[in-house]
Amino acid sequence: MSEAVLRLQGIEKVYKRGEAGEVAVLQGADLVLQKGEVVALVAPSGSGKSTLLHIAGLLDTPDAGTVEIAGEDVTGAGDRQRTLVRRRDLGFVYQFHHLLPEFTALENIVLPQLAEGVREKDAKLHAEKLLDHMGLAGRMEHRPGALSGGEQQRVAIARALANGPKVLLADEPTGNLDPATSDRVFAALMDLVRETGLAALIATHNPDLAAKMDRTVTLDGGQLR
Repeated sequence: MSEAVLRLQGIEKVYKRGEAGEVAVLQGADLVLQKGEVVALVAPSGSGKSTLLHIAGLLDTPDAGTVEIAGEDVTGAGDRQRTLVRRRDLGFVYQFHHLLPEFTALENIVLPQLAEGVREKDAKLHAEKLLDHMGLAGRMEHRPGALSGGEQQRVAIARALANGPKVLLADEPTGNLDPATSDRVFAALMDLVRETGLAALIATHNPDLAAKMDRTVTLDGGQLR
């Protein structure tokens, strides 16, 4: 039987826009993400997909509705609990890599593991395995500034998976890459997601990438369809 690792029910979010008044971005959005499922989130800019990802990732709170991560209702959780759930159950990949420039690729993946209490030796071995899987075995000691855009994004993906999350949330993870590099990075992402068996919700404008995922949801009038 499938296991829901992310459940959004009746999510509403309204923003106040000065003289323009209130703008309802999400209006009763529902989504269930099963373990091992890769779902494309396709919607035009400004439609609320980043807001939805931030709510799913506990970086923002809905005005109404519930958020469940791995069966736990975290809608009204305090900052400490939300931080714990993010570190334990969620991985994030953004359009821009946000790697720490003063650290090597390997160190960027070791650091989040150390924050979770993993021994340095074990963290390094795991980081090496992830980077090797992403085709970066020969680039581990390079700092981000010495890596290409595609290499930087592959490091960012490996970092997002370093602590073994249950859910990966990605916001246009290949959006700033050229088409050929985008295809290679996305293929590496899908391989790693499939191997680890986690669930993934990936926002993309690219219909070819969306077609490679298990299913596609779109935002229409603040609801997911």
